Amino acid sequence: MADENQGAAAPQASNLPSMNLVGQYIRDLSFENPGAPGSIMAGGGNPAFNVSISVGVKKQADDVYAVELTLNAKANRETVVLFNVELVYGGVFRLKNVPEAQLSQLLMIECPRLIFPFARQVLASVTQQGGFPPLMMEPVDFAAIYRQNLAQLAAKQGAAPLTAANAETDKPN
Repeated sequence: MADENQGAAAPQASNLPSMNLVGQYIRDLSFENPGAPGSIMAGGGNPAFNVSISVGVKKQADDVYAVELTLNAKANRETVVLFNVELVYGGVFRLKNVPEAQLSQLLMIECPRLIFPFARQVLASVTQQGGFPPLMMEPVDFAAIYRQNLAQLAAKQGAAPLTAANAETDKPN
């Protein structure tokens, strides 16, 4: 029975698709507390939050990509800005033997999903160190962001033909 299985061609481990997180980094971090210390001592209603997130990918080498999350959060109480924070948090990923058709989804959905909890923790820590309760972002549906970006790209392509200059955008909207 063992002889029968030896004749079958088994996939080589070196040919299987793989994804490795090489490292993580903060490329940019800015926290503004323009009303300090008054903003910390002032009472009032709950602030309004405006949070945005974007994903960018830059190829570093043959199988190595930098995936960056840009998180912007702003808290206002009426017309007064309590804080404004921007974080660009990245991960370096090594992708091997990934089919071209799956590469974009892996880079724009799975890679950001893996590094998001760490970026979220940095954001929470910075807002807390700034004198406010920690800003705990809800989980993000990166698949929905990916689909939205594809729809926007398709709309742009309908208006203008895709060229090499705009095909390699490192930060889709």
